[in-house]
Amino acid sequence: MENPSNPDLIMFTRGNPDTDALPLDDIITCATDIFRREGRVLFQYGHYSGYGPLRQWLADYLKADYEQVLIGNSSMEFLTFIGSALLAPGDTVWLENPSYDRAITAMRRLGARIVGLPLEADGIDLDAMQAAVRKQVPKLFYLVPEFQNPSGVTTSLAKREAIAQLAREHGFYIIEDAPYRPLRYRGMDIPTFRELAPEQTLHVCSFSKLLSPGMRVGFLIGPEALMPRLHKWSEDTYIHPTLVSEGIAYEYCRRGLLMPNITKLRALYKPRMEAMQDALKRHLPQASWAETDGGFFLGLTLPDNVDGNAVRENDTAFGIKLADGRGFFCDDSGTNFVRLPFCGMTAEESEEGVKRLAKLVSHYTL
Repeated sequence: MENPSNPDLIMFTRGNPDTDALPLDDIITCATDIFRREGRVLFQYGHYSGYGPLRQWLADYLKADYEQVLIGNSSMEFLTFIGSALLAPGDTVWLENPSYDRAITAMRRLGARIVGLPLEADGIDLDAMQAAVRKQVPKLFYLVPEFQNPSGVTTSLAKREAIAQLAREHGFYIIEDAPYRPLRYRGMDIPTFRELAPEQTLHVCSFSKLLSPGMRVGFLIGPEALMPRLHKWSEDTYIHPTLVSEGIAYEYCRRGLLMPNITKLRALYKPRMEAMQDALKRHLPQASWAETDGGFFLGLTLPDNVDGNAVRENDTAFGIKLADGRGFFCDDSGTNFVRLPFCGMTAEESEEGVKRLAKLVSHYTL
């Protein structure tokens, strides 16, 4: 992904879907038809839990009851909803370390006590989890089980089962953020936390990576006993979410276009993922990262003898722009962490970008 104001600068900052991946012609057709058919509904006040036909489609698609489905303006919004409804200031929230930076920010804004659990190549460190629960049982555990942002790690079945069991024993809720789950390019799906511990899991996803981020349509599937509180929170927050976008998403799904588009996305992103990993093996073998099988990101840890602060501060001098790796950590351990998004890059751009990163790292190796 290049910077339009400086086409020579390769951007390793945001994980945006490739613009060419947006099915604009189909979106335009769906918008035109649904507006003509349902415009009087979509452009009027509506139900606080979202557009009914899309809720029903999602309930059928995800094998949930209708009342378990809440639609919102993004999956990120649900983190605030859940935290506001369930947390009191000082309550403990677990996150993976590293974790999605905006989830860290959201929980801090809500006054939660954040505990970061070290992330290994197959998910969190279970010994650290057991030690943490002996100190304080959390109210929530937020994690991205598939192709995690920012590390690319996928939580193994064994670790999912251990986490699910602990949630049942101690009564905390798991926030399962699953925006990348459909974007698996290799291997087999692993059961979700919603399948393993349905009464303890809030499954959050969106159409941002699968259809369009600009449409801002996210959805949550939660335990029946908890959903009335979240539906009410939605009503009291914005009366209802954006029905216009939800109508377009519904028409797209109703026509059977979603799965063919996911197939196209997998075909687009798989070679980009492989190109990035191949480039790292050739040019930065001294770094470490988790081999990923999907999603948008690889998380790179630079050796201890690399000055991570200098790497971050001098990136543009070497023709690249990096995200600040420290923002993905619950503590101060992210100085030498680099998140690399491959989703918006061609194989050639990944090759050149990693070459430049390797030169930058070499320059600041002590």
